[in-house]
Amino acid sequence: MKVCIIGTRGFPKIQGGVEKHCEALYTSMCAQYNNLKIIVFRRKPYIISSPHYKNTYFIDLPSTKIKGVEAVMHSLLATCFSIIKRPDIIHYHNIGPAMFSPLAKLFGIKVVLTYHSANYEHKKWGKLARLLLKASEKIALKCSDKVIFVNKFQMQKLPQAYLKKCIYIPNGIPHISRSDNTDFIQSFGLQKQKYILAVGRITPEKGFDLLIKAFLQIDTDYKLVIAGGVETEKEYFRELQNIAKSEKIVFTGYTIGDNLNQLYSNAALFILSSRNEGFPMVLLEAMAYQLDVLVSDIPATHLIELQENDYFQLDNENSLIKGILNKLSNIIHRKYNLIDFDWQQIANKTYDIYKQTIFDSNN
Repeated sequence: MKVCIIGTRGFPKIQGGVEKHCEALYTSMCAQYNNLKIIVFRRKPYIISSPHYKNTYFIDLPSTKIKGVEAVMHSLLATCFSIIKRPDIIHYHNIGPAMFSPLAKLFGIKVVLTYHSANYEHKKWGKLARLLLKASEKIALKCSDKVIFVNKFQMQKLPQAYLKKCIYIPNGIPHISRSDNTDFIQSFGLQKQKYILAVGRITPEKGFDLLIKAFLQIDTDYKLVIAGGVETEKEYFRELQNIAKSEKIVFTGYTIGDNLNQLYSNAALFILSSRNEGFPMVLLEAMAYQLDVLVSDIPATHLIELQENDYFQLDNENSLIKGILNKLSNIIHRKYNLIDFDWQQIANKTYDIYKQTIFDSNN
């Protein structure tokens, strides 16, 4: 079974939820199934390393980093290369890249789509880009043989005609290892259990502006750490820096490996301030580290079982301040029920989707 993967910048060590998803999914799947060949199309400007994974192969194509052009250019090239490779399935990740799925269908190739998020809801996109993404959504849903949703609430918005080919499969928890090292956090002047942690790409939909404004109104000796890289949203990052003119706010940049383990292992509280999410993998990571959490009240954060006092009202600064004060008054570590978020189970379900897609085409 040969499957081409389109819609990720690639992996390993490349920032992004789709990138983490693909790395965990395909390394888990290929480790178990010997009859599987996965071809991942990556974008050259982002590639850091090319380790060997069982049954997984990389094809690195030229790409730009220009917002709005990057994904379109790469997805078209990758689709054309996939057609030459003649796979059993092309698996598109997200609705934007899947705008080229009609080409795959034209050449008789089966299409699976993973719908990660409604990108057109993100504030970073202009009016024209949003219209294009909405058109891509219609094309992708129509042309896909099977559609995987990581967010069941997004799936439930679909017309009944589409639901018969859709399935909800959530994201999973990465393998974590608590770190005893402290050199990274000490390099930023951080102390164990004396900082709040937020993790994510620096983009407006993550709500870091709201988080910083709320935190600066609190009289506390805790610090706020934001771990995430800046790509196209440099203007938004400058806005955050202007707001955060305080030594109590720490930006670590894109952080991975043991450095990220140190941040999770020694934090007092994790906050997800997002305005929009498909399925927040960083929240699962924080829960795996048994951190207490405070999250914005959006559909995606209800995909995971949390308590009422774990939520603050979306875009409500006063509600966020109240939530932070409540959490800091009683720092705890928690054990969560995360049995439904095992990557091996998720890989098995996705593999079954592949088999069913191919079986349906033969009958």
